[in-house]
Amino acid sequence: MLKTLNVHFVKKDIRNILMIIVSSFLYAYGLQTFVKWGNLYPSGFAGISRLVIQIIHDMAGVEIPFALVYFGLNIFVTILVWKRIGHKFILFSFLWYSLASFFTAFMNFNVITNDQLLIAVFGGILNGISIGLALNANASSGGTDFIAIDLSARLNRPTWNYILFINALVLSIAGIRSGWSLALYSIIFQFASTQVVNAMYSRYKLSRMEIITDYPEDVSQRIFRLYRHGITQIQVLGVYKHRRHSLLMLTVNQSQVANIVKAVKKVDPMAFVTVYEVEKVIGNFYQQPVE
Repeated sequence: MLKTLNVHFVKKDIRNILMIIVSSFLYAYGLQTFVKWGNLYPSGFAGISRLVIQIIHDMAGVEIPFALVYFGLNIFVTILVWKRIGHKFILFSFLWYSLASFFTAFMNFNVITNDQLLIAVFGGILNGISIGLALNANASSGGTDFIAIDLSARLNRPTWNYILFINALVLSIAGIRSGWSLALYSIIFQFASTQVVNAMYSRYKLSRMEIITDYPEDVSQRIFRLYRHGITQIQVLGVYKHRRHSLLMLTVNQSQVANIVKAVKKVDPMAFVTVYEVEKVIGNFYQQPVE
């Protein structure tokens, strides 16, 4: 079946699955401990699920379990994006939100604090950590995360702040219905979560590397073994010793910098490497697709 889906598992996936289990548990813990007691609206489908549940309860007096709505919405979107995103990523995401739904439905946790601001800030931080772990394990919480991943791949830059803006619009509905105080605390929750995710997940953050070396061909070939990025080579002169060297320039994902530096130093321990943050790339930059 996995061959039919074009999914191939490697040893690294064992670690990823363990991270997914931990991440989904932390997410459910945050929902139970912070979101539920603070009556907040998280980002993405978790917030939409809470809003749908409250609307149905107010209109029909029926209390629908959160896990049921959350799981159902994610399944629907998973079907829609099946052909647009890597199948392994989707399967791992399915595992993540299935476990998160299970933990939320069958596990109960006690409240830590009744301070609404502390709930919003630290709940958002925990939420961001759980999502960041999932993304680094080649998974996501589904829903709007699928949208963010798709946009990031197209634009070659992080799009989590765009998702924050969309979530703020969704919160406007909650503010009108339930009062602006809770909606504003929910925005604080989402902002804290988004900043943590941005800090933890660097797949779509770009860096420019400049490598001064006396072994340009060997260094270039070593980099090509790791990643499919173009390299520009020019001759430079070291003014201090009046020695000629080669300068290699390339743009890479921030998450790839450490591996490239390690590979360069194996070939040329005396290589001089400079790394710059890149705001935007216009042109043919290869972004490895999500598996």
